[in-house]
This record gives sequence, structure tokens and C-alpha cells, in this order.
Amino acid sequence: MKHRLHFTEIRRVFSTSDYINKRGSFQKDIEGLAEHRALQRLQNFLCAKTQQKDFKVNVPLPPVGGYSHIMSDKMIRISLDAALATFCLHTESRIASMIGHGFYTIGPCGEEALASAGCVIEDQDSVALHYRHLAINIARQLCQGVSLEQILLDRARGYTVSKNDPVTGGVHCSIGSKASRQGSGDFVVTSTVASQCPSAVGRALGYSLRKTESDGNEGREVSFVTLGDGSIHNHHFWSAFHLSRHARHKRVKCPVVFGISDNGLSISYKTAGYVDTLFANDNLIPRYCANGNDIMDVYSQTKDAISQSRSKACPVVLIYTNLIRRFGHAATDRQSAYLDADDIVVMADNPILESTIQQVVEVYSVMSYNEVNDRLKWIQSRTLECFETASKEEKVTREDMLQRNSAHEVKPVHYVHSSNTAPETQRREKKDVMRKHITRVIAEVMSNDDTIVYLGEDVRHGGYYLITDGLKESFPTRILDFPPDETSLLGAAMGFAQVGLTPIVEIPYAKYLDCGADMFYEIAISNWLTNGKCPNGMIIRLQGFDRGVFGGNFHTTNMLPHSPPGVDMVCFSNGIDYVKGFRNAVLQARAGRIVVFVDSTHLLNLRHLHGKDQKWECHYPGPGDSDPMMTFDLIRRYGEAGSSSIVTYGNGVVTALQSRRELVDKGIFSREQEIDIIDCPYLSSTPKGLASILPQYEYVLFADVCKEGPGSGPLASMAAKLHADKLIHEWSIVAAPRCYNPIGSTCTFLSISDVTNAMAKLTKQRL
Repeated sequence: MKHRLHFTEIRRVFSTSDYINKRGSFQKDIEGLAEHRALQRLQNFLCAKTQQKDFKVNVPLPPVGGYSHIMSDKMIRISLDAALATFCLHTESRIASMIGHGFYTIGPCGEEALASAGCVIEDQDSVALHYRHLAINIARQLCQGVSLEQILLDRARGYTVSKNDPVTGGVHCSIGSKASRQGSGDFVVTSTVASQCPSAVGRALGYSLRKTESDGNEGREVSFVTLGDGSIHNHHFWSAFHLSRHARHKRVKCPVVFGISDNGLSISYKTAGYVDTLFANDNLIPRYCANGNDIMDVYSQTKDAISQSRSKACPVVLIYTNLIRRFGHAATDRQSAYLDADDIVVMADNPILESTIQQVVEVYSVMSYNEVNDRLKWIQSRTLECFETASKEEKVTREDMLQRNSAHEVKPVHYVHSSNTAPETQRREKKDVMRKHITRVIAEVMSNDDTIVYLGEDVRHGGYYLITDGLKESFPTRILDFPPDETSLLGAAMGFAQVGLTPIVEIPYAKYLDCGADMFYEIAISNWLTNGKCPNGMIIRLQGFDRGVFGGNFHTTNMLPHSPPGVDMVCFSNGIDYVKGFRNAVLQARAGRIVVFVDSTHLLNLRHLHGKDQKWECHYPGPGDSDPMMTFDLIRRYGEAGSSSIVTYGNGVVTALQSRRELVDKGIFSREQEIDIIDCPYLSSTPKGLASILPQYEYVLFADVCKEGPGSGPLASMAAKLHADKLIHEWSIVAAPRCYNPIGSTCTFLSISDVTNAMAKLTKQRL
């Protein structure tokens, strides 16, 4: 390839060049593309056939015993249209990339005959397709009545990252349809290998939990998810597969079909038929195999597999064999670095479309070669027009991105204002510890909303900290135990959300989020990709944070490195705020937001602040209160007359209050009223309530219970932003030491003396 555009030249192309004109200036390079040569061979084949010249290609033979199911003529036509459109779209995507108008070139060619699988999937089924399985998606949309012209335009928009792309709105190129934006049918698959599988299993499990009497589809839905043979090595797949297999073992309904296409390559890594050694003779999960070059066998075996999954509500493995990848993984794939030149040519010359056409014309007599030739010319022409149209459309801007990380925050009817009242002084009924209030508010929201499900590890008997103690008796089908795998746990929650449930996920220790970090990011990124139109709203509870002493670092890590855009992270210090914040979180989760609760285990059963004063017990705030919810922008303030303040959260609030007394006892301050303690539960960005009051203070100390240093605690970035905005003047930050936590000791946690010394230094006093 002679022309290689520099980034600045690409930008110039976007601003000054018409797509067709630019394409013409690259004509020689286009003619050198393997895709263009394959298109010429296809045209030569059709030309010879229309002139009744001898141009034979091998047509796949029917399996022994014939096909279980035969497609209608309409379905055969749809499958061929989808196969031809897949090839034309891929070819034009490589050209668009070459001339600086396209960005996505991962190719689906070589698997066009899988299109007929799209004719099997019913409307109520959910679908998550691997990026090579475009043909299935196109056939599915055609069966649903979407015009091929609209499909071609929508796909061109994806390749050229047009803002009008109906699937992701121009931020990525994902297989899907307009339905992907509405939460029905198709679900966006990111580029993360096999990450689509855990949520697919979650949807399958969620069908039986969701009330479906109104639509009459109870027990009929199937979750269909596809992946490549290289992806079966990925932990996302194995987490999903074993969860579905475990469900089958326990006789839990889980109608999911794993469609695996085997082309022998995972980019450059040769899989060498490894998939053939798996899944056979499994008494829990049946396996089906289809010749991936035979549209009728693909249809027949897919229909059998989905019918089995539908009728038995069980997981099924379906393998598409004999496939050859054409034209490399993507335009940037240097095939010559890992394949012989002859192998590359053989792969590119694979006559999959010629074979399919001959099968349609000569075996099934559905179309003539003249009809196919005319159809190809129309699809080619319309594809080019669609790319030209899409390339001129608006792209996303920075402002767009800042508005679409997640679903929009929902404002409750009543607002909670910053309170000067400590939690122990509010009077409702008998006071109790924070843990009791957490259990109670979970029961409250589950009683009010039967779409809420609570899932975790060991939660049916109450969990490690008794948070769910007694809840299974009230909600026997909605308190769900899962095996100890955070990837499948979070993936299942994502699937639950996608079928209309509102999951609350308990991670037994905050550190264990690391084990499911990929899926956690997948949840957030999928919300971003779909712009909140197909949201994954949920609540995730991370336990075992802060001053727990069991298990050292692996159970009480005191770091929050996983805080991607679009996730709301909160850490409450007392029962009143927790209850009010939890109600708000449920409201936000229903609207599609992801809210993470970080629970300080030391606070769960804390009763006393100073001595045996029971000042950390509090009354349960009833839902009928004038301020039943606490929004993300609100804070709690202990004192309002001080010239200095300590900003903290979670157990840091108790530590700061105790430090305030020590500062007075040591004579550094004369009265506790000189220091205000500001409880800032929202950690994902600076709450408006905090930003509005900090300018009044002469000194501000940020006391972070997380480790000091990069990628650990949330207050450092918050302080930097406040400083840049000139909202704080004399300030400092103190955090827990940057080291791991020993078992049975609190020596590495943020201590009273840490806060006392930092405050004395900030105010230029000495102990």
C-alpha cells in the first residue's frame, strides 16, 4: 500500500474532501486490496454464470441423514442478501479507512454463510454477536422487516463513526440495530474478548425472575451469544459457561446458546482445532455442530440448538466449523508476519460467496444468476452511496461525551439539605447500629419494587456481615446465592438489568472487585456505548473496606482504583445517611445509573463515638420523612462556625471527630467548634454541597481513609480540582500509609494521630 495518511492529513481529508472524489484518487491502491480482487472474482463468476459458461465451485454436501429443517425461499433470499451485504460493507470499510474516512476495519468475511442463523432467532430472544458475525445481525434485521437500504446506511455510519449511528451514537462500531438503543433484542458487544458472555447468561437467568405474564412470552426467551474459537480461552467465557453449567446442574432455568465460530485463528494465534476437544459428551450441556460454509446446515443446526435451549430452558453449545478467515483480522493486521504468502492468498481466495450463490441457484432454485448479479450490483452501489452519506455526517464532540457517560441523574421530589445535626440526635424510634438500618432499607426497597433482586456469595444465610440476615424468608426467590466468581456475578447482574430487573450486587470484600474488574468496566462502558438507552442500572455493594482486621490486604485493601467514568461511588458514615442514600441509589439504578456503595466494616456495628456514649447509634429515617433521600450533591456537616475544616468520608468521619477532641485536649485548638467535620459521601466527583461551603474556611484538611499515592484514594483528585477552581486556600491532605495491611492490626489505617498531626502542621502549630 503506497499511501499512508498521517493523522494531520486525515483531519484535512475530513474537512476538505468529498468521499467519492477522495476514493477516486486512491483508485490504484484500492485495486491492490485483496477485498477488491475478491470482488472482481465474484463478479467474474456471476458474469460467467449468466452467460452459462462453466465456472464451477464446490458446494457443501448435505450432512449424513440430511437436514432437520429446510429454510423457506424467503429466508434463503434474506440469507443471501445478508451475506452479500456483509462482504460489500467490509470491502468499503477497508477503503474508507484507506482514504481517511473510516476507523473500524475488523472484518467479518469468511463467515457470510452464518447469515441464516439470523433467520432462526425469534423477536423476543436476546442477541449479543461477536464482531465477525455481522451477517447474522443483518439477516435478523431483515427478518424483522428493516430494509436493507437502512441497514447499509446504519452500518456505514458505524464504520465512519457518524453521530447518527443508531447503535452507539458514533463512539464505537458495534454490531447491533436500532433496537439496541431501546433495550429490546440486540445488546452491544464491546471489543473486549468474550465479555459479552457473562451478561448473556445473566439475561438467561433473569428471564424466569422477570414477570412476563403481560407479554405472553414466559418461558420462551433464549439468550443467543456468539464468540470466536480464540475467545473460548478467555476467562469471561469460562466464567459464563461454568455459571450456566452450574445452573443446569442445580436445575435452574438458563436458556442460553453459545455460538462458537471456528476459523482456526485468534488474530495470529493458531487455535489448531482446540475447540473440537471441548464440550463433547457433556451430560449437562448438549453440543451441536454446523458446517459454517453451508447456509442450510447453519440454519438447521441453529434451529435445533435454539429449540433445545428454549424447550428445556438449558444452556447449549453450537459450533460453526470449517470456516476460513479472509483478509486478516483488521486493516492493521500484518498477516505476512505470521502466515506464509501462499496461505494468505488461499484464505483471501476462499470462494465462500460463490459457493453460497451456487447453492441458492442450482441446489434450491430460489434465484437465477441474473437476479443475483443484479442484486450484488445494487448492494454495491447502495453501499457506496451510504458511505458517502455517512462520511459527511456530524461526529461526536467533547461536549457530547461529557453528557453521555451514563443515564441522566434523576432528581427526587424531596431534597435533603446539608445537616448540622449529628445522626444520634434525630428522633424517630429506637436507635440502632448502621448494619440494622442497611438490612432494613434493603427490605424496604425490595418490598416496594418486585423487580429488585439481591445477588451475591453466601447472601441467603445473611452473608459475612449479616447484612441480608432474614431477608430470604421475606424474598425467597429474589435473594440469590452465586458461586465465588466475581466475573460471573457482575456479568449476571448486567444481564439482569438488561431484561428489566434492578440488581443489588454484594461483593463480600472490596478487594474482590479486582477479580471481576474487567466485567465491572464492561458494565460501565456498555452504558456509555448505548448512551443510557439500554442501561445496566444497578447497585454494587463493596464490603470489607476500611478498618476490618481479618485477612489483611486481601479482605481490607483500602484502595479504590476502580472508578471509571459513569459510575457513582459513595461511602456513608452513619445509618441515617446510608438509608437515605440507598433510596436515592435505587432511584438512580432504575433510571440506568451504576451506583457503588463502599461499606466501612468498622462502622457496621459501631455504637460509640467517645467512650460508651452510644452516639453512633441512630434512628431509622422513615420513607415518609420530609427528606427521605440523600442525593449525590449533598454532604453532612458537624459544626458550622469553625475557621478550619476536615473533609472526609466513611470511617474517616469517626476518626476526624475523635481527632477534633484530641486537638482540643492537646491545646492545639481551644474549642471543638473551631473545626468543622465535613462528611462527603460522594466520591466520584466534587459534590456541589462541598464546593459551595469550602471557600469560607481558612484551612482545609482532606483526610482520606484510602492509601496515599496514585490510583488509590478519591480525595486527592477532588482537592486538586477544588484548588484549581480557587475554592480552597490553605489546604493539605493526609491518607493511610502506602503499604499493605497486616492481618489482625489497624496500624496501616488512617489513625487519629495521623489526622491530629496533619491538622497541627496545616495550621502551623506543633504538638
